[in-house]
Amino acid sequence: MMNKNLLKGATGFALVLGAVACNTDNLTNLNKNPNNPADVPVGTLFTNGTASAVGRWLGSGYDLRAAEFVTQHLAEVQYPDEDRYSRIRAGQTATYFNNGYAVELEDLQKAADKGTATSEVGVYGPALVMRTWVFGYLTDTWGDIPYFDALKGAPDAPVAALAPKYDPQKDIYTDFFAVLDKVSNDIKSAASPGSLGLADLIYGGDLAKWQKFANSLRARFALRLVNVDPATASAQLAAAFNAPGGVFTSNADNAELKWPGDGIYNNPWAADFSGRDDHRISRVLMQLLRDQGDPRLTVFAQPAVTDNAYRGAPNALTASGEAPYITNASRIGEVLYPGATAYGYFGGGGNAWPSYLMTYAEVAFIQAEAAERGLGGLTPAQAAGLYAEGIRASMAQWGVSDAATTAFLAQPAVAYAGGTPGLVQIAQQKWVALFTDGGQAWAEWRRTCQPATVQPGPAAIQSTVPRRFQYSTTERSVNDANRQEAIARQGPDTFNSRMYWDKSPTAAPTFVTGCGVRGVAPAPAP
Repeated sequence: MMNKNLLKGATGFALVLGAVACNTDNLTNLNKNPNNPADVPVGTLFTNGTASAVGRWLGSGYDLRAAEFVTQHLAEVQYPDEDRYSRIRAGQTATYFNNGYAVELEDLQKAADKGTATSEVGVYGPALVMRTWVFGYLTDTWGDIPYFDALKGAPDAPVAALAPKYDPQKDIYTDFFAVLDKVSNDIKSAASPGSLGLADLIYGGDLAKWQKFANSLRARFALRLVNVDPATASAQLAAAFNAPGGVFTSNADNAELKWPGDGIYNNPWAADFSGRDDHRISRVLMQLLRDQGDPRLTVFAQPAVTDNAYRGAPNALTASGEAPYITNASRIGEVLYPGATAYGYFGGGGNAWPSYLMTYAEVAFIQAEAAERGLGGLTPAQAAGLYAEGIRASMAQWGVSDAATTAFLAQPAVAYAGGTPGLVQIAQQKWVALFTDGGQAWAEWRRTCQPATVQPGPAAIQSTVPRRFQYSTTERSVNDANRQEAIARQGPDTFNSRMYWDKSPTAAPTFVTGCGVRGVAPAPAP
C-alpha cells in the first residue's frame, strides 16, 4: 500500500492535501478511512510522484547503489558488492523495478488521468512528461518492459490487468515521441490550460518550461536510437528542435528539483552521505578530469585525507583491496555533502543542492552531436559552438567561473577537433556533465563507448560491463509468462543481453575494439 507523504518545507516544497470533507449528516462517512482516501487530490499525486521518482532514479537507490558504479563515476571502497556487480542482480534491483510502477508511476498516471478528465493540460502535461521520464529509466535499464498495459490494475480490474504484457522497446520509444509531441502541442493550443501551481516541484506551474522539457526529453530519446535507426533519430531530433516552445536554451530552463534541505527533505545524495562513507570518485572520472585540467574536479571531489591530493579509487577490487582508498581517494565534493555526517565533517551545503532531471548542458551536447553527424537539420559547422556551449553550461551549473571555463576551453586537448575525434570529445564531456545521473551516463556510455576506459574491475563477477539489469524476481512469481515472452524476444535475462537501441554498438563512430571488456586496452581515439 502506498503511503501518501505530506511533504513540507520552504520555497514552496509542499504537498497541499485537499481536505476530505466531513458531512456529519451522512452516516456512510463513518465507513471511510481518512488515512486511506479513495480519491487523492491531483496536486498530492503529482508532488508525491515527482519526489518519489527523483529520490529513486537520482538518489540513494538506483543511482547510488547501482548505476553510478556501473558507469564508473563513483567507486565503492568498503562494501564493493555493487561495484563488483554481485549486488545488482535480480534480487537486489527488484525494488527499483517494482516500486517504479507501484509508487511514482501510479501517482503520475492518476494525476494525468485527472487532468485529462478536466481537459487541463497544465495538469496532465507535466504528469505525462514525468511519467515518460520515469519510463525512460525503466526501459533503458531493462529493455522490454510492461508499458501499454501497465498501471491498469485496480480492485475491480480484470485479472489480465494484473499481469501486463512486456512491450518491445522500439514500440515504447515510438509512444514516447507521440506523448511528448502531444504535450508540446497541447500546451501551445490550450486556451485555459490549468496549473499545478506549488504542487509542481520542478517549474512551479510554468507551462512554457514544461513544454521545453517535453521537447528536450524527446531529443534525448531520439539520439539514443541513432545506432539502430538513424533515419528515425534524425527525424525525431528535427521534430524536437522545431516543436512549439523549442528545447532548453539556458540553465534557467533546467529541469531540477530544488530540495528544501530542512533535515527532512534533503538532496538524496547528501542524505545518503550523512550515514555512510564508502563512496569515492572513480579513477576513471578522476583521470579524465585531471588529464584535462578540468575545473570541475575541485567541485566534484574533495582532496584525499592522507595527503590532500585529488585521487580516484579503482572500481571493483575486493574489500581488502579497496580499504586503503578509504583515506587515499577523494570523497565526493563538499557541494553534495550535508556537513556533519556520522563519520565526521566533510564540508557541507549539499542538503539543499538540486537534483537535475535534465539540463541545458545535456541538450547542447545532443545538438552538438547531431550537428557533427548532420542530423536533425543541423550541420557540422554548428558543432564547435554547441560543444563549447555544453561545456559552459555544465561549468556554470556547478558554479565554475567564466574565466576558468574560458581557460579550460582554450586547452589544445579540449578545443573542438571536429569529425570523429570531435564526437569523442562530445561524448566524454557529456558523460562528465551527467555526473549525479548515473542512469543517463550509463546509457550514453553504452551508446558511444566513451570514455573507453570504463571496464570491469579485477574483482567484478564478470569480465564485461553490464548492458542491462535482470528482471525483477517478483515478476517470476506474478507475471512469468509475459516475462518469458520478453526474454524469448530480447535475449537471455542476463547482464549481457542487449536491448533494442543497443543492438548495433559498432555503428557508433566512437566505438573502440574491446569496449567494456576487462583487460583489453582501449584503442586510441579514432
